[in-house]
Amino acid sequence: MSDRPAERLPFFVYGTLRPGEANHAWALRGRTAAEQPALIHGALLYDGPGYPYAITGSSDAVVHGHVITPAEGAYDEVLAVLDRLEGYTPGAPDNDYDRVVCEAVLPDGSTIRAWVYLAAEPLADRLRAAGTPVPGGDWLATGRRAAGPVGPGVAANEGRAFAATAQEGA
Repeated sequence: MSDRPAERLPFFVYGTLRPGEANHAWALRGRTAAEQPALIHGALLYDGPGYPYAITGSSDAVVHGHVITPAEGAYDEVLAVLDRLEGYTPGAPDNDYDRVVCEAVLPDGSTIRAWVYLAAEPLADRLRAAGTPVPGGDWLATGRRAAGPVGPGVAANEGRAFAATAQEGA
């Protein structure tokens, strides 16, 4: 997995950005051309504070999610909203997540290159040491759901304002 910011790739999402979930509703609804179930190998999923974290794992580790393809003309807006939600600034040393390229496997067995947000170090080290793994790598299968906008880029008291600002194209 590597970071190539110039590529306009779809996004692999595995938690609150999946279709039907809280962050999908305001961040992605109406801005996608396609949404397909998928999984990635080489990543582990950990439970977080209202949302999951994925980290690099062994080649047999799996995370379930969806590949989200932004609609034509919406790519830059989707990228900016997702980077902000995930607390990611390209090149910043203190990111909550890193945006990296992965190979997502679609239901028909074909693969597609996509962006995925993985927990940045040292958070990934803390999760490995003391985190709670999500069995089977599927956060939705645990029954967990976020009530509203959540994520490292969203302070608890600014969720509604963040969603409204993002919806306006900030």
